[in-house]
Parts: sequence; structure tokens; C-alpha cells
Amino acid sequence: METLENLKVNIRNYHLPRYNEIPDVGLYLEQVVKYINSYLSPLTDNHITSSMVSNYVKKGIVSNPVKKQYSRKQIAVLIYIAICKLSLSLEDIGILKDYGLKSYSPEKAYTYFCEEFENNLYTVFDSKNTNTLSIEEDDSIKMMLRTTITAVSYQIYLNQCFKTLYTETKK
Repeated sequence: METLENLKVNIRNYHLPRYNEIPDVGLYLEQVVKYINSYLSPLTDNHITSSMVSNYVKKGIVSNPVKKQYSRKQIAVLIYIAICKLSLSLEDIGILKDYGLKSYSPEKAYTYFCEEFENNLYTVFDSKNTNTLSIEEDDSIKMMLRTTITAVSYQIYLNQCFKTLYTETKK
């Protein structure tokens, strides 16, 4: 079993592939799944499967592959989905993706996502993270409580934001 300290070191070194680092030669479904899962492995046991990718295509969240091959843009969207699905519904993920792509190019939107995700991971896993609770270095129960409260607070915020987006998209 990996210790929390080892996990913190791994997270400090964690890096999502940037847009230009994602292969743009066109990958087949199994290659895409393997590629994405290699980046999910340090974070979660929940991996993406071929049937999940096919389902995202059927639902229109990811565009259809060309000649059964997925482009850089599609792979970036799949990485985004694979991470966001840990907290959001597919419907919310699709709306947020579409909303972001109205404002930014795929490269810029994905780069922003990567940078924000990594920065937040680093902050969450930094034991020197300060907040209103005074937490000793080894007080994992208080840290878990703080993290739970933070997660719930952000979930409430997101729910309100999505409620607003749904209202705007129906107009």
C-alpha cells in the first residue's frame, strides 16, 4: 500500500500531457484508452474503457473518430471527461465543455484545464496547506474533514452554476 507521503511526492511530480504533447497521428480506440489510463493511474483506480469512449461518442460529447482514429482534440476532450467524471455527471461535463469551447480554442481550454487541475492537486496534497482549522502534520482525520467540507462546498457552488447554465441554454 502506498503511503500518503509517497502519494504526495507522486502528485508533486504529476503532469497531464499538454495539448501539443498528445499524439496527433490518430490513435485507435484501444490505444486511446491505454494512453489516457496511463495518466489516470497515479490518481484513481477508476479507468476509462473502450465502451465508455464509445458511449461518449454516441452521446455527442466527443465527436466521431475519422476512419476509427481519434485526433489530438478528441483525446484532450476524453482526458477532460475521464477526470471530471469523478465528480460531475456526463450532462454537466458536456455543457461545461461546450461552454468552454465557445470562449476558447480547444488548445487553450485544455491547457487551462491541465494547469488548474495540476495546481489544485498540488495544493490539496501539500500538507502545509493552511486554512481555518489548525491541523497538525499527522492529523489526517481533520485533513479529511477539511477536504470533505471543501469538496461539498465546491459541489454546491457547481450545482448552482450548472442550474444557471441550464436556464441560459434553454432560452
